[in-house]
Amino acid sequence: MTQHLLEPRPYPTKVSLVLPIYNEGPVASILKKALVDFLPEIRSEVEVILVNDGSFDDSLAQIVGWSREDSRIRVLHLSRNFGHQAAATAGLDFASGDAVILMDADLQDPLRVVHEMIAKYQEGYDVVYGQRASRSGESRFKLLTAWAFYRFMKKFIHPDLPVDTGDFRLMSKECLQALRQLKETHRFLRSEPGTWVTE
Repeated sequence: MTQHLLEPRPYPTKVSLVLPIYNEGPVASILKKALVDFLPEIRSEVEVILVNDGSFDDSLAQIVGWSREDSRIRVLHLSRNFGHQAAATAGLDFASGDAVILMDADLQDPLRVVHEMIAKYQEGYDVVYGQRASRSGESRFKLLTAWAFYRFMKKFIHPDLPVDTGDFRLMSKECLQALRQLKETHRFLRSEPGTWVTE
């Protein structure tokens, strides 16, 4: 395995949170409260980028209303449903933070782990994954298919893919600038190498 020297860096001047949104109307108010309570814990400027991926419920109305109340909230609206990876890419392209955190809007990714990710960023890591220690509340079918998916991808397509990580991750601005130069039509963000912390 290739070894790299880590260069410690200061706490990020600005943090971006990127959340793809697809028919999250039922949990939008819960997400709003959780983020409003959590954001003051981040010791720098924060922006929250909510990417509406063609929702057909009231998600768009709710997040636009929120953005009018709070200048930290930015909304990207896609003309139709392009899929989670495309929505995530749109949000990452729009983000301007020194550290950019991609996470799901359903709060399965615990916000408290963001602090651990930022600590790893300060150690010098450019990509930090949130790795699930458990998947409580999911059906056996979902658990089995998720388990099989990651192990198939790791064995046959992406040998460096960390298993059970999902999309919850931090990326440095430098890493994101390199990612933006890649022009794949069908992007698979979960294959980017990095370190990880346990959710």
